[in-house]
Amino acid sequence: MRSVIINGEVSYSAIAQIINSNVFEPILSELISDSQERKNSLHSFFELFLKNTDEVDPVKKYDISAIIQLLLALTINPIEKIDGSPYYNFPKMGNRKDQLVKFIEGLFNLWRNKHRFMYKTDKYTSESFDRIFKQMLLVNTNSDLKNIVQSMYRQILINISDNRLKILRQVPSSAQVGFMIDKPEIKESSKIKNARWLYDMNFIWSIVFEPPVIFYTRSNTRKGLFKVYDQPVLDSIGLENIEDWFVFPIHVASKFFLVVVNKEYLCHAAGLGNLFELASFNTIENQKPDAIYIYGMGKDFFKEKDDVNGVIYREKDGMYVGIVGDDPSVDYFGYMKKMILTLHNLIVIDEGRLPVHGAFAEIKLRDGKKANIMLMGDSGAGKSETLDALNRLRDEVSEVNILIDDMGSFDIDEDGTVVAYGTETGAFVRLDDLQPGYAYSAMDRSIFMNPNEVNARVIVPYSNYGDIIKPTKVDYFFYANNYDRIEDSNAIHFFNETDMAVEVFSKGARMAKGTTSEKGLSYSYFANPFGAIQRKEKHNEIAKKYMKHMIENNVRIGELKTQLGIDGFEQQGPMIAAKALLKLIEETEK
Repeated sequence: MRSVIINGEVSYSAIAQIINSNVFEPILSELISDSQERKNSLHSFFELFLKNTDEVDPVKKYDISAIIQLLLALTINPIEKIDGSPYYNFPKMGNRKDQLVKFIEGLFNLWRNKHRFMYKTDKYTSESFDRIFKQMLLVNTNSDLKNIVQSMYRQILINISDNRLKILRQVPSSAQVGFMIDKPEIKESSKIKNARWLYDMNFIWSIVFEPPVIFYTRSNTRKGLFKVYDQPVLDSIGLENIEDWFVFPIHVASKFFLVVVNKEYLCHAAGLGNLFELASFNTIENQKPDAIYIYGMGKDFFKEKDDVNGVIYREKDGMYVGIVGDDPSVDYFGYMKKMILTLHNLIVIDEGRLPVHGAFAEIKLRDGKKANIMLMGDSGAGKSETLDALNRLRDEVSEVNILIDDMGSFDIDEDGTVVAYGTETGAFVRLDDLQPGYAYSAMDRSIFMNPNEVNARVIVPYSNYGDIIKPTKVDYFFYANNYDRIEDSNAIHFFNETDMAVEVFSKGARMAKGTTSEKGLSYSYFANPFGAIQRKEKHNEIAKKYMKHMIENNVRIGELKTQLGIDGFEQQGPMIAAKALLKLIEETEK
């Protein structure tokens, strides 16, 4: 059990509610099992409560009820009084205070190491005043839980230890994320006929974060491509234990997705709140989804072993269904984000538009000059890092308004102008490649993933939905080259021919930075393994059309060398690239 689901409809006012909850005993059993396996310093303590030596299950092997009774007694009386009482049948603990303190600390820390989520069933409302009122009720409930947990922890330590607690730390100890849930009244015409199980689930209509939100997952990289099968799958899906699944309705650009998540992967679903726009119940009730994504499907569903890492099906009506299995290898937010973006890109290609794996920003200088620049490249190419460096050139740069951080799409409007659309309202970026302290300055809004490991990531909101879905004219389109060393200050090279541009962009070369399982110089078709490679033939036709159109209509296409993949240039490289972009904009006419 990694995720703890807490009922937010309960008023938390007594310690006994914690001890008698359906979560407390499993956590206590987990601590005992771990101690038994590792034979650590707590093992001899738990042996005092040995009940049946022939059992393996700690719930049956040890007297769990006696341990719980001891904890309950310690919330009221000091250990000396408990030892002297004839009413308790557990061993005397007066001479085991140090072990008892270790036990309490271990139990408290195990609880805090869990991914903790609170849900509250409440009627969806579109009224802002009613919404914030309902959200604050959930916030207050979570605050009450925090006070009770900390009160229990401190009271027990006081009743064990001879020393007073000289320092109190208000550490996070209640739910990290809260969800408001309800079941929408979906019109029959908007329902998916062969996915009736979907409408028995709870839908999320609001998310509440309790910062700092930090999650530690079992994987920290993504690998492989998502296979696409052009065949339907919904008829063969039947999810059991519906209460263990939640539906997150989101907008991905102008598309409407339903993301169905098993409770063990709720930490990744929580990240959707910082990355995409939650869809309203009005949308859910009146519109069929453009795609469905199921995260945490049982392994028995998959015909091939590798499909557990992600597979996509296409229904007869053209709707895509993405599925990722229940496996430690996919316990990484990249599998949440990249599957969603792959589904989006497949739809875009079907519509004859060009998906772009890149970062797009409106850059304004203090002298009034401005440009809209798209930087294309795979993960670790230096897209976000270059724009961040540009934003730090405050003496010349007035504003860097990021409209696309990772994935967007191009379209050609009625008058022939190439415009870009975004998909996400937030960013999922590497801590190592950002300006030192940048992510921590937004700690109260960020979600941190495995901050102690290589490829540590942060999910931070940066824009609003209205800005990313409006069509924005493209002035420059660059491929982000992170592997070539610059011998001079010229970080930009332009292409004048379509074939040359398509060759460089389609090669998709980059120096891998550990964001996936790849290492060293690698290649990915159009730096976009998220739909483009799966529909390579059709995508290639679209790409050539757009490249030719851009060159003929004064959208300058080129290569920007970020040097991010070169050791020692993680900070300097993007800054050199940023200064090259600054110079380019300065030389343009207003």
